[in-house]
Amino acid sequence: MADYLGKKVVIIGLGLTGLSCVDFFMARGVIPLVMDTRATPPGRDNLPDDVECHSGSLNAGWLMDADLIVVSPGIALTTVELQAAANAGIEIVGDIELFCREATAPIVAITGSNGKSTVTSLVGEMAKVANWQVGVGGNIGLPALELLKTSCQLYVLELSSFQLETTYSLKAAAAAVLNVTEDHMDRYPQGLSQYRAAKLRIYHQAKRCVVNAQDALTLPETGMDSRCISFGVDCGDYQFDSESVLLKIHNQLLLATDEIKLTGRHNYVNGLAALALADAVGIPRKASLAALKVYPGLNHRFQLVHLKNGVRWINDSKATNVGSTEAALNGLKVDGTLYLLLGGEGKSADFSPLKPFLSGNKVRLYCFGLDGKRLTQLRPEMATLTETMEQAIRDIAPRLVAGDMVLLSPACASLDQFRNFEQRGHEFARLAEELG
Repeated sequence: MADYLGKKVVIIGLGLTGLSCVDFFMARGVIPLVMDTRATPPGRDNLPDDVECHSGSLNAGWLMDADLIVVSPGIALTTVELQAAANAGIEIVGDIELFCREATAPIVAITGSNGKSTVTSLVGEMAKVANWQVGVGGNIGLPALELLKTSCQLYVLELSSFQLETTYSLKAAAAAVLNVTEDHMDRYPQGLSQYRAAKLRIYHQAKRCVVNAQDALTLPETGMDSRCISFGVDCGDYQFDSESVLLKIHNQLLLATDEIKLTGRHNYVNGLAALALADAVGIPRKASLAALKVYPGLNHRFQLVHLKNGVRWINDSKATNVGSTEAALNGLKVDGTLYLLLGGEGKSADFSPLKPFLSGNKVRLYCFGLDGKRLTQLRPEMATLTETMEQAIRDIAPRLVAGDMVLLSPACASLDQFRNFEQRGHEFARLAEELG
């Protein structure tokens, strides 16, 4: 365990994670300085009286005088003030690095452009069914440092590329990169290769690597090695057989998909990834399968929120990038017309990979928000542009007949019109109940 006594520590970013960092250092006899670029950062009122806080900007003087800077994932390392600190030899880490220095139980670490929240929570459920003491957090649920407050046999962490950029001591018992597709390109000016390199840091000292057999970008930089276990559709060690609609391990029958609650090809693959990770750390297979059979999935992830008169309303608001929407559309079966809601803040993404899924005369696009106009270019003759999601839904509702599906899978972030993707999803569900 690291000794921080006597060090000048600066924490950038408040909120739940920032407060967890403050608690971490205070418990170790260190009073940190805190700064946040927001004028009224969330959690400021919860700071201890003896913790000084600078808000509204970065305090360059504090940073250059620090021994250790703990930076929020929301702040890019390319920020001028952080670059100056790094050039001066000042150590810069994130809360996940602090966690990894202290954790004594095995860690399952999960990243990817899409599906990581589902896989993380599902592995946690598998461990719980086995009666293991498990801590689940990171980029989902509790901040990682909060997990250190209770005794655990296993930690399951969802990690973003931003978190991995400032993590050096992670030695995962099992690590997975589920997929790599364009996301956060506004943060990665060198493009997909730079984003991928951040994701692959999860493998650096991992004992086992769970990789996507259909996505070469998920392989370690050195390629497949003895640490690797693969999953995929019609390929991989853990395999979804699309013809027989069965889940298999090393070509041996495991489960029929109608035995599990998760729906959609992408979720079957998520289930396989979770099984591979659970097997890798010794969670009894019987417990893992029992959890998989009853696990309902997470809110806002391809969630059926309304079914009436033969029309399905699916909330996939968590689809905040192109790859996630692609996963939702891949293999999707709709008897009638698919009304697809796209829109929000595209984060400089290329939307063209969606085109192959939008052919035929039974797909209608409704595009809204900041990048709505750009999204209509995917198929202009089948697209309607509205300012808001609500306007789109009110236009769709009178047209619906049995067999149709209304799918919110926006391929964009929500922050142009909503607080977060959860609010967007709740609003979709409310409108489905009102108008469906």
